[in-house]
Amino acid sequence: MLIRDIRPWGGERSDVELAGDRIAGIRRHDPAAQPAGEVVEGRGRLLLPSFSDVHVHLDSTRIGLPFRPHTGGPGVWTMMLNDRQNWRTAEVSIEERVAGTLERMIARGTTRVRSYAQVDVDCELEKFDAVVAAKEKFAGQADVQIMTFPQAGILREEGTVDYLEASLKAGADVIGGIDPCSLDRDPKGHLDVVFGLAEKYQVEVDIHLHEPGHLGVFSTDLVLERTRALGMQGKVTMSHAYELGSVSESVSRRIIDDFAELDIAMATVAPADRNQLSLEALTEAGVRVGLGEDGQRDYWSPYGNCDMLDRTWQLAFTNKFRRDDLIEMSLAVATMGGASIMSHDVARLAGIADRPGLAVGDRADLLLVDGETPTSAVMDRGTDRTVLHDGVVVAGQLALISR
Repeated sequence: MLIRDIRPWGGERSDVELAGDRIAGIRRHDPAAQPAGEVVEGRGRLLLPSFSDVHVHLDSTRIGLPFRPHTGGPGVWTMMLNDRQNWRTAEVSIEERVAGTLERMIARGTTRVRSYAQVDVDCELEKFDAVVAAKEKFAGQADVQIMTFPQAGILREEGTVDYLEASLKAGADVIGGIDPCSLDRDPKGHLDVVFGLAEKYQVEVDIHLHEPGHLGVFSTDLVLERTRALGMQGKVTMSHAYELGSVSESVSRRIIDDFAELDIAMATVAPADRNQLSLEALTEAGVRVGLGEDGQRDYWSPYGNCDMLDRTWQLAFTNKFRRDDLIEMSLAVATMGGASIMSHDVARLAGIADRPGLAVGDRADLLLVDGETPTSAVMDRGTDRTVLHDGVVVAGQLALISR
């Protein structure tokens, strides 16, 4: 396949040759050339790596359904109870909701997904099974990792650990934890279960952390201790962690350095929070940082629309970025930054100026999108898009291509 007349990361007009699932060659565009074989017309559009959504709750989505007023209250437990009261009575089945949302994500340029799948004594494995079914349905269009996730905590309700273990036996890729101090109020017990199951089933860990200030730093330090003691470098992600930058500059610097040393990743959803760790400092330190959409217009929040280009705009906006290099860094985080969390075959971003993913030998997971520059693409968020996964065109003009 040849992608003709395209501008990789906004550079000069080029023709990009693919061989199987890899980029095989990049050369200056020749308007007079008559290529043989399959051709994708770039029409001067930008070429970017496809998006990686590494923090999404496919299991709670209401994308595609009629809008409903938000009924959740404050706090994780109250919001979780609101979800319990509503998720079974949605207009269509959970299998349809999950599959429909994943389909829209792919059509808009996301071909790598790490999704939470809630497991507890209420839903048991029903939500997990719906995410598994969507993963299998779109196996040819996207890579999907499934995180078994104790949204209601691990120790508050008897039987939760059994369901977590059952999901790991059924093939979950990652085990999640959540607010070890404030939700379960037993951080040692909570993390003992999470890391114990991770070690038993040889899966990665992703800790969902909303805890404020010193409490959040305390829980993070417990995660750091276990990562170091168990030799789990490169197998742990901290998600959200809104408040880790709130204590002091020295504490923030120490946490960033520890994350870099232990190869602990960060997954952000671009919150409007001033207390988070600096995205620039994390990237310059070599910490793996990825982006996600979190909930998708669900019982937790009315936000989310399956479009990671929109969420990249939000990442730049909430960080108050104006310079092109920082907005392009946001794109790098949203694409290859997340890819490096899902696969350690993908290198960490090498600083603010790194624009990876489009070199000869790289995997051909690609997005063609209209825009004068990468920054303008983030600002304008155009709809003239073509999406490739493993060197195959899977979507165009925001619609999945049936195969």
